[in-house]
Amino acid sequence: MPFRRVLPTALALAVLVAGCGAEEDEKAQVKTGPGVTDDTISLGILSDMTGPFKASALTRIKGYELYLKQVNDRGGICGRRIELKQKDHAYDVQKALDGYFDLEPQVLGLLELAGTPMTTAIEPDIMQTRTLTAPASWAASLLGNPHMMIVGTTYDLDVINGLDYYKRKGVIEEGDTVGHVFVQGSYGDNAVEGSRFVGQQWNMKVAEQPIGETTADLSQQVAALKAAGAKAVVLSTTPAQTAAAVGVAAAMKWEVPFMVNVVGFDTAILDSPVGAAVEKQVSVVTSVAPFTGGKPGPREVAAAFTRYYPGDKPAIYVDHGYTVAKVFLAVIEKACQEGDLTRDGVLKAFQDINGLETQGLTGPLRYSLVGRPSATQSYITKVDRKAPGGLTTVEELFESELVKAKGTRAR
Repeated sequence: MPFRRVLPTALALAVLVAGCGAEEDEKAQVKTGPGVTDDTISLGILSDMTGPFKASALTRIKGYELYLKQVNDRGGICGRRIELKQKDHAYDVQKALDGYFDLEPQVLGLLELAGTPMTTAIEPDIMQTRTLTAPASWAASLLGNPHMMIVGTTYDLDVINGLDYYKRKGVIEEGDTVGHVFVQGSYGDNAVEGSRFVGQQWNMKVAEQPIGETTADLSQQVAALKAAGAKAVVLSTTPAQTAAAVGVAAAMKWEVPFMVNVVGFDTAILDSPVGAAVEKQVSVVTSVAPFTGGKPGPREVAAAFTRYYPGDKPAIYVDHGYTVAKVFLAVIEKACQEGDLTRDGVLKAFQDINGLETQGLTGPLRYSLVGRPSATQSYITKVDRKAPGGLTTVEELFESELVKAKGTRAR
């Protein structure tokens, strides 16, 4: 990591007179910090807008914009409009560092920090500057950082909920072998913890197949899982790797069911040669509702997206972005009510959040317990090319008894 300059803290900035709600006649005294002026509150986005994950990133940004528009149309927060300042790192660590050091002094918080390598490189400075940050990740390794806002369930708990669904549906049972192909790193390493826990509790053998982030040919891994007699396979992979694994299984005429972490799915897969096999064999576990979700939150997102982006293809990442923006701005609104829009004020508001409802976009959220997931419930969805966004819900938000057991052990 390059030599780090000394960054200004929120406490070094002046106290400004600002509004604490568009409907108030008198403006309250509100302490402010980086990214806050008399008229605006700036939030940062540091993401991959031109690299391998640009499709999900650009779609997620539309979700942010949809919610910010609603807030700004209501008068903003503390009498200030919310605006986004964006930097593209193209999935390159050095570009991410350069972008971060340019962006950080201009914003109150980071609405998105995407990419595990980039997050690892930048995390120490986030701790130093006390910048509330929403990583585009559900890795449990981030839970110990009190500045990280993970919206939803961690990867391991999603896997437990997904395998619980398979067990209740009779796909797997005690004593069976379950396969797990996972990308090594904070994503896959955390996800496979879920399979291992299930294996211990239900006397199942977990056949693990670790791969690299750029592994393209999964023939060997899928063949090994078939030979091991896996009754189901969990994929904690990239979307391209998901397509590769399912394609290999289809070529082998192995109709094993795949449970995929949501990060491993992209609607573009359905337009590929393996689209039919993916639709037939893949379920997706997610703590964020699919675009076709029937609860009030997802319906609101779908209506807004259709209205403002009529020519664009929808995806679950719209709901993800909208949900993160909704939660992040709820924190800023609470900080406004407390009269403190410094970074310390925002962090205090964040850590006081409990029972935050998102109308079914994700489960109820709480952030008062550092080191614990903000939510523990997951949706189970099925790939469906006829559905907007490519996913339909087959089970609404639920929490496995094993998730409760794992949480008790963690305490």
